[in-house]
Amino acid sequence: MYKRILIKLSGEAIGQEDGKGIDSKKLEKVANQLVDLNKQGVEVAVVIGAGNFWRGRDGQEYIQRTTADYMGMLATTLNALALQEMIETKGVDTRVQTAIEMKQIAEPYIRRRAVRHLEKGRIVIFACGTGSPFFTTDSAAALRAVEMDSDVILLAKNVDGVYNKDPKKYSDAVKYDKVTYMQSINEKLGVMDTTAITLCMENKIPILVFALNDKDSIKRVVSGENIGTVIEE
Repeated sequence: MYKRILIKLSGEAIGQEDGKGIDSKKLEKVANQLVDLNKQGVEVAVVIGAGNFWRGRDGQEYIQRTTADYMGMLATTLNALALQEMIETKGVDTRVQTAIEMKQIAEPYIRRRAVRHLEKGRIVIFACGTGSPFFTTDSAAALRAVEMDSDVILLAKNVDGVYNKDPKKYSDAVKYDKVTYMQSINEKLGVMDTTAITLCMENKIPILVFALNDKDSIKRVVSGENIGTVIEE
């Protein structure tokens, strides 16, 4: 259904049961799906978070916000490198590009180079967010999706879509099949931060929210199966 996709993965999605560190089995399940899509001719880019290692709020009592955000950016690189290694064990070339230069271990982010990697059939993983503090990896995902001219952002979550309230807390929570960008902002549905949603709205990039842990969910949503929630005009 899509030629070029950008997948936003949270760090917790590949974390162990307590949400910390890396669960190799979860990582491999994600990698297998990305490899399958790549072999089907889909161009795959990934933005990955770092909540399994560090969240800025964890050190808010003694660390300045700017420093905490930079620590989070560095932590995304751990996940990016792990995902790269797992994918390459499956025989697919992968590149990690970082918004903060660390040339000994990854390429610096260069838009033209990233696009060329995708065109050559490589999976590209973007680390370090936007490279600037005060911006989330949601904003980084929206920014990279626009820069890569992606057809869609796939937002892999721990829940199977967008609800009017937290389904883990409220049994009467209602799931949406479709919402608009403005509805997401106005109702504070917590899909992505306002900066990210606005950037997607301005550039008409749809967002598909789905449960990562459902079987083959990434492949199913790319094939057009009606799962999760779509956010668009």
